[in-house]
Amino acid sequence: IENSVPSHEMSLSDWNKVIATNLTGAFLGSREAIKYFVEHDIKGSVINMSSVHEQIPWPLFVHYAASKGGVKLMTETLALEYAPKGIRVNNIGPGAMNTPINAEKFADPEKRADVESMVPMGYIGEPKEIAAVAAWLASSQASYVTGITLFADGGMSLYPSFQAGRG
Repeated sequence: IENSVPSHEMSLSDWNKVIATNLTGAFLGSREAIKYFVEHDIKGSVINMSSVHEQIPWPLFVHYAASKGGVKLMTETLALEYAPKGIRVNNIGPGAMNTPINAEKFADPEKRADVESMVPMGYIGEPKEIAAVAAWLASSQASYVTGITLFADGGMSLYPSFQAGRG
């Protein structure tokens, strides 16, 4: 979840709600999956959901960026801790996606175009593109992959403001 609030005006309640949902929720899901895998001696795969904002600062969304940065480090820590048991823990970092959280913003053609201008591939991603990444990470094709964030963001995490030599 996310909401735009200047950091100096953010209530502790706003902070806690986003941290509880995005970071604590990911921890609880990971913990329960890992517990099941360990108890049943299963070499499993845990996939967390982060964001390009685990890496790209986002003014007015300090709680969101902090929560996603936390998911990144939690994923890496769990991956290192459980790799000896054959449990893989990875993270998907979506960029701008055509989901309900963005529906109002993307309904405005000007705002949508502004976001698309930040994506080198030039379009807003679809949920099925994230599903394909998750399917691959969960598959045996990714059996030697653990502790990563796989960005599915159309190049957004490449800091596109530097495209064409700008910067």
